[in-house]
Amino acid sequence: MRYKGPKLPRIPAVLKRDVRRTLAIVFSRPSRIRRFLALGPRGWVATARFVGSVIPRAGRELAAIRMRAERIPDRALREQALASIDQKAYHVQGGCILATFMPRDAARRYVAIVASIETIYDYLDNLCDRLPGVTQQAYATLHASLIDALDDRREPQDYYRDGPPGDDGGYLRSLVDASRAGLRALPNYHAVRDDLVEIASFYADLQVLKHGPAGARELACDAWYSLNRERFPGLSWWEFAAACGSSLPVFALIELAGHVRLGAHEVDATVKAYFPGVSAIHILLDYFIDQAEDREHGELNFVACYASSAEAVVQLRRLVTATLARVRTLAGAAQHRFLVEAMCVFYLTHPKVFEQRLDAESAALLSALG
Repeated sequence: MRYKGPKLPRIPAVLKRDVRRTLAIVFSRPSRIRRFLALGPRGWVATARFVGSVIPRAGRELAAIRMRAERIPDRALREQALASIDQKAYHVQGGCILATFMPRDAARRYVAIVASIETIYDYLDNLCDRLPGVTQQAYATLHASLIDALDDRREPQDYYRDGPPGDDGGYLRSLVDASRAGLRALPNYHAVRDDLVEIASFYADLQVLKHGPAGARELACDAWYSLNRERFPGLSWWEFAAACGSSLPVFALIELAGHVRLGAHEVDATVKAYFPGVSAIHILLDYFIDQAEDREHGELNFVACYASSAEAVVQLRRLVTATLARVRTLAGAAQHRFLVEAMCVFYLTHPKVFEQRLDAESAALLSALG
């Protein structure tokens, strides 16, 4: 007999909750209010659209996915699936930010695809980080689901064959299938497919390497970057590793795939702006606010790899400046700049910044936005 679990709250109540939470985050501190006001009228309108339209759409998609997660027969897998939704909903909301600038039908399709794919990222992350006894081989096998979700040429496989044990009732496969169906319906999916697969493959490789034992994992990541340095010069190994840890390049390419007309140069320019630029900033800022937590748990923290806090600020400012210059060359540059600005403000005015007394470093990094 399948586990039925408690009933979901009524969806309108869930959506109201998500909007209230987002507004509370946006207006939680004077520094966030100042940065919001600095966006100007266009930024205010975009923020209003994101909060009022995109977040409710994301909430509806997550509610449907959560109902499937509640039916997972195995308790441990079910708990991690539900936790990945309940505790990381903002990952899906943030991943959908480019829907802010889309017509209604295109936004609906885009949000549905992003919700399925980001839920795969978050669910796999929980399985690898929170369940005991999951091996590095299992990391690799589990993450084949992410590649399958983005590549309709591959034959889906048994993602749990190397662990963890348990029956998920077809949950992960359903996310893979939903992602593939959504992508196939986009007019230019095949124009971005190879880039989607490569970026997701970098992510999958990173998950295997960074979960190794302390000392060995750093050496492995360093050697990995040596193999890719010629293509992505001018980085430290941890900056390259950080770039590989973000889903934002995948979502930027999916946004392009929705265009009826698309030139090869647009795909190339978007990849170069988002990888390693936007993606490295995304993950390094995430590590920036998690430094104390990672020290406590002995986790690998990429920002802690810099020689000092001062060097971290200098190098992160360099990344932000160079990335914004690339973003300005993209078609629809304003929407991509909004994404970068919103991301920086979200992380650099996070309560964890002030708890760790990183106020000065945060202000220095925000100033790179201009």
